[in-house]
Amino acid sequence: MKITFWGVRGSLPTPLNAQQVQAKITAAIQRITPKDIESNDARERFISKLPSWLYGTIGGNTACVTVSDEKGHSLILDAGTGLRCYGNSIKNKNNQEFNFFISHFHWDHIQGFPFFNPIYSENSKINIFSGHKNAENLLKVQQNQENFPVSFDDLKSKISFYTMEQGKEYKIFGFRVFNCKMNHPGDSYAYSFEHENKKIVYATDTELSDKDLISTPDRELVFKGADGIIIDAQYTMEEANEKENWGHSAFCNAIDFACFWGIKKIFLFHHEPDYDDKKLNTILDSAKWYAEFIVHKEIEIYLATESQEFKI
Repeated sequence: MKITFWGVRGSLPTPLNAQQVQAKITAAIQRITPKDIESNDARERFISKLPSWLYGTIGGNTACVTVSDEKGHSLILDAGTGLRCYGNSIKNKNNQEFNFFISHFHWDHIQGFPFFNPIYSENSKINIFSGHKNAENLLKVQQNQENFPVSFDDLKSKISFYTMEQGKEYKIFGFRVFNCKMNHPGDSYAYSFEHENKKIVYATDTELSDKDLISTPDRELVFKGADGIIIDAQYTMEEANEKENWGHSAFCNAIDFACFWGIKKIFLFHHEPDYDDKKLNTILDSAKWYAEFIVHKEIEIYLATESQEFKI
């Protein structure tokens, strides 16, 4: 399976501003020595050695991830602003079937849907899976006339809604899919996707606690033995304590959770909009230190980064 991150921020889009770009340029210039500009090769070596937070960016779009098989069939996880980027990448936007799995219907997870080009094609089929029985009404409301110029009912594609039951297996494009309710205001659902003996879990917008470390049939189906998990890690521990019941987790909670369920790779996701690239990379370093501290240095920890691809 291939995992592609199109949007990784939580709460609202967070584009780089002019001051942040200038700060990156200034920090890079301060690292230059005369030897670094002696030749094209020297300049390339200098650039390659810059820290990732300085040379690139984590990205500012809200949640959207695709899971693809070797044939190119893709499942779409959430419809944040990153969905527009995914839609623009599709070469053939007609005669296609698109399967969405929506964790929940807070705005940052659906606000890209009206900007997904295939929904305006009569040759497109859109299937929307979620754990919410009122999913259709929840998605439609953002396209009320007061909110958006094109109403949901005027979209040309064929759109169908499916309410998933916990514990029930669903098969789409050869993927086995299960879901499980998580702790978040208004309810959020985690999903597992299994294909050819590989398993990836998408578990954004959840406030993890000791209760999540208790085995239940639903949790075992979704989490146990997964090869990787994309998981909410919006806060530091201090901030998580300050924002109790907001529905998000600290990175150390996410690592404890992954270790409990025997998950090999963890992608820290749903990044706090107030964190810049340097802060997020500091959190990554802290997460790796924490994994060693709890004697689980074997777990692979990554920052979910826009346009990044991973094979599971």
